Amino acid sequence: MYEDDKMVDRRPLEGVRVLDFSRVLAGPYCTALMADLGAEVIKVEPPAGDDYRHIGPFRDGESLLFQSVNRGKKSIVLDLKSEDGAAAARALAAECDVLVENFRPGVMERFGLGAEEMCSACPRLVYVSVSGFGQTGPNRMLPAYDIIIQAMSGLMDMTGAEDGPPMMAGDAFADVAGGMFAAFGAMVALFDRERSGRGRHVDLALYDSLVSMMPVAACRALMAGETPKRTGSKHALSAPFGTYPAEDGSFTVAVLNDRLFARFAAAIGAPELAEDPRFASDALRRQNEPALAQHIESWAAARSAQDAVAVLSQASIPAAALCSVPEAWGSPQAQARGLASAVEHPALGTVTVPEQPVHFSGAPRGGRQSAPALGAHTQDILQQLWQNRESPDER
Repeated sequence: MYEDDKMVDRRPLEGVRVLDFSRVLAGPYCTALMADLGAEVIKVEPPAGDDYRHIGPFRDGESLLFQSVNRGKKSIVLDLKSEDGAAAARALAAECDVLVENFRPGVMERFGLGAEEMCSACPRLVYVSVSGFGQTGPNRMLPAYDIIIQAMSGLMDMTGAEDGPPMMAGDAFADVAGGMFAAFGAMVALFDRERSGRGRHVDLALYDSLVSMMPVAACRALMAGETPKRTGSKHALSAPFGTYPAEDGSFTVAVLNDRLFARFAAAIGAPELAEDPRFASDALRRQNEPALAQHIESWAAARSAQDAVAVLSQASIPAAALCSVPEAWGSPQAQARGLASAVEHPALGTVTVPEQPVHFSGAPRGGRQSAPALGAHTQDILQQLWQNRESPDER
């Protein structure tokens, strides 16, 4: 299958070295993705450690959240406020391919580690800045956490029940979107460096990322002049496309065209619905969704959610019962895809942590290291750093 055996059992980012100044979630999520793919990620922490080391849930005194998003990295403690700490950081950056930071604009400059200075000193360095609102714009200096970005992006305004208040999404999607786009930006800059020989400064804002992750809302706001409203667990534009009650719970269904709707109507024992003028198009079905919902709910009332899904799936209608988070992670599909794997931790023993979701041919999954103890690699990394500076190699 592979012409070059060296492609087998090799992770795509092996040989890439990342200096990670980020903390909490967005930046560490970015660098965790790179560590999963074989990059050597050196996490620079202050003497007190990343804030996430002190955020639960905890087990045996260890933050499981920190373990999750700092898997596979090395930890070095540097006090960037000290001259020696900042000097060591600059020297390390000169030996790395990528630098990731998620301070507010101006903080890295105060340490002598700003993008302009570092990219000038290290022309091949890819410098990734992750912040709430980016390096430009009127909000650039505002502090930001995930909930702030969700509020300002429009996501909260269109999330929740139709007659209820705005709601925060169930996970930190602004941070995750920022982390994904930061990793994407780093990879594009690394690819371009192979052609140009020079790195770039990658400016990534959580706000930009989350706004860009809502293409349907963007279309409606930018092109149709609409203001998306809350529609609960029903699609804003299509029907039947949402969640409906069954005897013992709920199930979801997604019908997006007339042919599929005709098959759906037959599956629920009401083929005449396909000829009903109220349901003659997707737009009309959404407009008359309450009437359509009555038929669906009447059909499902005496069935379990699993039975309803089985009937619809037999007719090739996209449908699913609702799963809890543990059920999703424990499903045969998640296990078959290797979405999580076990790592060994010196205090916690065997711990199961997530893994980046993209499959690359010839690249193994699993076999990673746990998140590091605070400063676990400080001595080794600094010793090697000063040895390299005394006897420079070809890196």
